[in-house]
Parts: sequence; structure tokens; C-alpha cells
Amino acid sequence: MRRYRCSNFLPAAAAALLLMAIPDMSPAAEPSRAPVPPAARKVPYVLEKHGVSRTDDYYWMKQRENPDVLAYLKAENAYAEAALKRTEPLRRRLFDEMKGRVKQDDSTVPFKYGDYYYYAAYRSGSEYPVYARRKGSVSAPEEVLLDVNEVAKGKAFCQVKFPVIRPDHKMIAYAVDTGGRRFFDVYFKDLGTGRLYSDRIERTAGDMEWANDNNTLFYVRQDTQTLRWDRVLSHRLGRIRDEEVYYEPDEAFEVSLSRSLTGRYIFLRSGSTLSTEYRLLDADRPGAAPRVFQPRRPKLEYDVEDGGDRFFVLNNDGARNFKVSVCPSSSTAMSSWTDLVPHRDDTLVEYIAAFEDRLVLKERANALGRVRVMDRRTGASSYVDFDEPAYMAELGDNREYRAGALRLTYESLTTPDSVYDVDLKTGARTLMKRQEVLGGFKPEDYREERFWFSARDGEMVPVSMVYRKGIDLESGKNPVYVYSYGSYGYSSDPYFSSVRLSLLDRGFIFVIPHIRGGSELGRRWYEDGKLLRKKNTFYDFIDATRYLVDRGYTSPGHIYAEGGSAGGLLMGAVANMAPELYRGIIADVPFVDVVTTMLDPDIPLTTGEYDEWGDPNVKEYFDYMLSYSPYDNVARKAYPALLITTGLNDSQVQYWEPAKWAAKLRAMKTDNNPLYLKTDMDTGHGGKSGRFEALKLAALEYAFVLDLEGVKK
Repeated sequence: MRRYRCSNFLPAAAAALLLMAIPDMSPAAEPSRAPVPPAARKVPYVLEKHGVSRTDDYYWMKQRENPDVLAYLKAENAYAEAALKRTEPLRRRLFDEMKGRVKQDDSTVPFKYGDYYYYAAYRSGSEYPVYARRKGSVSAPEEVLLDVNEVAKGKAFCQVKFPVIRPDHKMIAYAVDTGGRRFFDVYFKDLGTGRLYSDRIERTAGDMEWANDNNTLFYVRQDTQTLRWDRVLSHRLGRIRDEEVYYEPDEAFEVSLSRSLTGRYIFLRSGSTLSTEYRLLDADRPGAAPRVFQPRRPKLEYDVEDGGDRFFVLNNDGARNFKVSVCPSSSTAMSSWTDLVPHRDDTLVEYIAAFEDRLVLKERANALGRVRVMDRRTGASSYVDFDEPAYMAELGDNREYRAGALRLTYESLTTPDSVYDVDLKTGARTLMKRQEVLGGFKPEDYREERFWFSARDGEMVPVSMVYRKGIDLESGKNPVYVYSYGSYGYSSDPYFSSVRLSLLDRGFIFVIPHIRGGSELGRRWYEDGKLLRKKNTFYDFIDATRYLVDRGYTSPGHIYAEGGSAGGLLMGAVANMAPELYRGIIADVPFVDVVTTMLDPDIPLTTGEYDEWGDPNVKEYFDYMLSYSPYDNVARKAYPALLITTGLNDSQVQYWEPAKWAAKLRAMKTDNNPLYLKTDMDTGHGGKSGRFEALKLAALEYAFVLDLEGVKK
């Protein structure tokens, strides 16, 4: 699976050295004066490539351990907190609203695996889940596998993935990250005695699978500098030294692991943006060498599912939107593949799942996802249909090869997260659970719409929209919140958010333009928003905003935009290209220093992404990337109000990109609009790990927007 761009001690003397050059921004020191933003010192650093010289005044911020860097980040935090102090009452109210909608005692729908039903549960007041199971039925006594609240005690950040269950169900391996940089330590727990084994594997990727001998755990380790998932190792319980199973030498590829539903194989996937190669690990013979399924070829992407007597292969050989092929278990080379589900120009096959009697395809057509169930014996197909205009449906947690029912998840802009079981023989659909939203939420109070507009090049772009009923859509003054992503082929699906209700209930319209760079309209949609066509992503977002103005929904003084990670790149580009359209922009962990980052192979997620952004060592790509890179295109002009967030331990987008961008914007922008940089000094790309702690940032961001809009309550 590909990964993409989404307590520190500071010596007082070092802090004083940096702050000597900037005004004292402490509210206590100058209660009668407005807080003054910090001004980062400039140290010109010349970067040369293809005959082009660029001067980066803030290149020095790349030094993570430099006391001056930490001092600057903390100074920005202090300024943001002081300047936003007036919003504290609103932030508290928003936080209470958001928290008040969450059912505190709650659990996921148990999934069946072997003789047990596994699930995650939250207890009242707790930040983290309790992983548990029941034997034989969902009403059997609860057995606690792991209480993450206990693991997280005393830690500013703690992420613990759902444990990997040993095939005999007598032990778990679980991975813990306490730094936010996605280095996980692996622990082993005996479920019979509750004893924690002395075995411990440090600094892994957290991606792991058990072999069938109940003694061997395969796991992925990443390069400590580039963070590339580059090798698979095996750990045998009680042994000190682990064995390397596979090392991926190509810096454009990353490895990952998964277990077939049949339990016969551990799939070792090695993949880049445009090429894939699978190896099969025999789960019954963990010491055997992995076997190549089909050697990698340029631009050949494929995924494999074990179907017992055959393999199902999702692939793009002569199939832009992918097709499904089959091959015998004894002969897996491409020459043995025969087509089962042919390519279709109007339908993208996103992924597949193989069960004993059925093959399930997750498809996307007309910008909507859908689930197709095929009878393996007869070839007959049926679809799981939903009738809302915009929604997202995905396969849920399915662990049984001989399953009688298919677990699905469903949600829309007005329908909370819902779990269905679909009978694989009759197609009957049973709602197992729908997220309970407290605080008086009623779906019928809101309206969602799907419409299309013509972008500047004539391309028709779909848009999803939700608002509370009763607002005047033609007033021209409605506050609008526009969100999208538009990279890596990730679709910006119309998801439900109980947090978002705090905007909708205050009269906001929430809009998701399904811009190019995603896969809403198939692979073509993705390809039209990458490499030398990347600007289509930005143009679509801007054109969608202008369409909302032309329709009379809103006007530029009432429009706000948000995007994160590669979506933060979108925000940076939009801020440069059409600043006059937006009153405020939120850029979460934004990837904004595109050219400099992509020229540095030692920075995480660089060489593996040349097929997404282009290789700037090639002049054509360098010139194009330079023409839109947000950091390089900051100019002396007016910008919208900006709230920029980052995490010091971010593994996907390094903290210095948003920090440098904020510093350069401060030095060059000609307006008086606020600009805030908020750095979480304890976390990484995903922010806070606790379920309620994470809401504090959401409350801050919404308060930033509401304050700009003049909404005080």
C-alpha cells in the first residue's frame, strides 16, 4: 500500500537570541497592545538547477534540532494563541458541541474471525479504544485484548493499531507509535495468561502478518531517513535475531503485507505509483523463499486475491480503468491471465475481494462508488444500490473466506456512518448499526445535492453540497466552506461529519468539488490532474468556487477553503492564483515547497513520487512544477486570512515546509489579514491521537472561520 503526503526542551538562551529581533508578543507583557507576529530571520541560501537560481531565505529551518528553529515555531504558536484569544469562548462552545454529539460509550460492529467476534469499544470519558472480543456469539462475555488507554498513560501522543490476531487466536501482536512519526514498536501478548512477552521489535512500519505456524510474524521496516518501507523481515518468538525476507532496492517502490482471506498466503506487495509486483509467502511454510507472482513491468499495476483454485488479478494491462483477470494457482505469470471482467471506459474497478462463492468488486462510475457482487459459478452479477444523490460505500471488515454475508460501510453528507451486512445469496441488506449522533441531530433537517459545472476548458466537473434547510440559496451572502484534495487518484468522497454540523447549523454551505487529480470519473480524471496537467486540479477548484458565486449562493467575502497534505498544496496554489475569491483559507500540514522537496532524495516520500509530480531533474518537469509551487510563487500582493497547521514529527510533509511558507508570506504579503502558524510539537501528520483531543484543533479551525465571518456564537 502506497503512503502519501497527509515534549521538546528549548534552551532559554537560544530562544532569547531569536526573539531579540522581534517584538515581545506576550499578552501579559503588553496587555494594551495587539499581539505582534514573529519575523523569522532571513539567511539567503541559493539553489541552482537547470540554469535557474532561487534564493531561499528560510532554508535554515530544515534543521530539526536547531534551537532557533524550535524557538521560531514556539514563537508562532505563542502569537497564534494570543491573537486568537478572543475566540476562546467560541472555541469552548464549539468543542462542547462537537464532543456532545459523540456517544461516549460506544463500540464498532463486531466482525467474525474464526470462533470469535472482534470489535473496538470506547468507554465514557476515554480518549482511546479498548480492543476486545466475544467467543461464539456477540452476547458472550467480553474478553479484553488490549486497553489502549492504559498504553497511552503519560504520553502526549499514542497510536495503537488494531492488534494482529494469531491464527490460533491465542496471542496478539500490536504496534505502538508514541512519537507521531509512524515508527511503531511491536509487542506480543498471550491472551490466555495476559502476559506480555519479552519479545519486542522496535521502530517498524506497523505493517505485519502472522504465519500459520503461530510462531512467525512477518513485518515491514522503513528506512530511518527517507522513511521508505523498504524491507520485510520475519520474527520468530523467542529468537533474538530476525531474518530479512525481502529488501526492495528500487527507491521508487515500497513494500507492504496483507493476508489472503483463504489464509494460505501472505501477500508481499512491492509498488510504485505506476508499477506493482507481488510475491507470495506460503503461510504454512514461513521459512520458504517468497515466490514472484508476476515480475514488474513499467506501467503495469496489479493486485491479487486468492480464490482457492485460482487467483483473481485486478490489473491495467490494456485497461486504463482496470479489469479483472483469472489464472490458475499453478501458473501465475501474465501469459496465463484470462479476462473475467473486461475493461469499461465508463467504470473504474478500484479493488476486489474474493470469497468462496462470490467475487466482490468495488467500482466507481459517474463519480459514485458502487459494490458489485458476482457469483463465481454462474457469473451472474448484482449491485448493492443506494438512492441518495451523493454517498460513499466501501467494503467493511470481512475476515471469513466462507462468508455468508458481506460487510459494507455506507455514509453520505446527511447519513451518518452505517454498517450493513448483505446476504451473498439473496442480496438482502441488513443495517447492523448507524452512528448515533447526539445533540438533536435529524438527517431530514439537511439537504444534500449533486450538480455539475463546466470548468474553463469545458470539462464537466461534479460537485457535492450540503446545507441546512431553510437558508436562502440565492441571497449571494451565504458563508461557504469548500473542501477538496485532488491528488494520487484519491477521490474526495461525500463523507458524513458530525463536526461539520457546527458550520451547517450556523448557516454555512459545505461544498466538495470532485476535482481532477482524484479518480471520481476514472483513471482519466486522475491523469488529467497530475504531472504536466497538475494545474487542472487548481483550476477546477477555483472554477467551482466561481460557479458558486455565479449561481448566487455566495460572494467572495464569505468563502472559505480547506485542504490538507497534498490538499494543502491545493490551498497554497489557490491562494497564489485567486486570492481575491476567499475570505480565509485553512492549510493543514500542507505540501507547499514542491520543487525543493522533490529535488532532495533524502526527504521522505520524494523519489517514489516522481510519477505523481514529475522528476525536477528533468527540465520540463522542473519548469512546470516551479510555475505552481506555492512557496516559490509567493508574491507581494494581498492574501486571504490564513491558518496553517503542522506537526514537528510529521513523516509525510516535513514541518519546515509550512513553517517556511508562513515566514515567506509574512515577509511579502501586502494585506493586513491574519496569518497563523500552529505547530503541534508532539505529533505528526495526523495530529492528536485521542478522540476528544483531536476535536480541539477542529474547534480552533472553525472558530478561525466563524470569527472572520463575524459569527460570535
